[in-house]
Amino acid sequence: MRVLDAVELLAARVSALLLVAAGVMLSYEVVARYFFTAPTIWAAELSQLCLIWACPLAAPWVLSARRHIRVTAVTHLLPMGLRRGLEVLALLVIAVFSAVVVWYGFDIFHDSFSRGRMTGTMLELPAALPEGAIPAGFALILLSALKGAWRALTGPLPEDGEQME
Repeated sequence: MRVLDAVELLAARVSALLLVAAGVMLSYEVVARYFFTAPTIWAAELSQLCLIWACPLAAPWVLSARRHIRVTAVTHLLPMGLRRGLEVLALLVIAVFSAVVVWYGFDIFHDSFSRGRMTGTMLELPAALPEGAIPAGFALILLSALKGAWRALTGPLPEDGEQME
């Protein structure tokens, strides 16, 4: 599980770098367009690609670190055993949903990759490039959800915002 923890942290850091890169590219585009009347053809598309990859790469760490939005008004009133059961159930639902997304997302990615589809934009990037973010990110979410369910079954339940050990 430590390997998965390290992969989640690495993916979150890559996500942060992608967000910084998107911000730099968009800032450059604004300056080039409005101050020098020299817009780029690449900044908007590449920043979109960074954002497309950043979100699914950050999600596994967010889930593992329990930093996602949770509605706990009712669950905090329940006995610990029931809370544990609901935690495991929620994580298993996330895992099943993620597995379905990986299955269909990989099919779409593979189809685009094997056919050599392009994005149809100015840069004509391979369509598989943005499409690959979904199965890759959701595969990590699937693993994180299963890890979280196992830890919820075998260890103490942390408070909201605390990472499961």
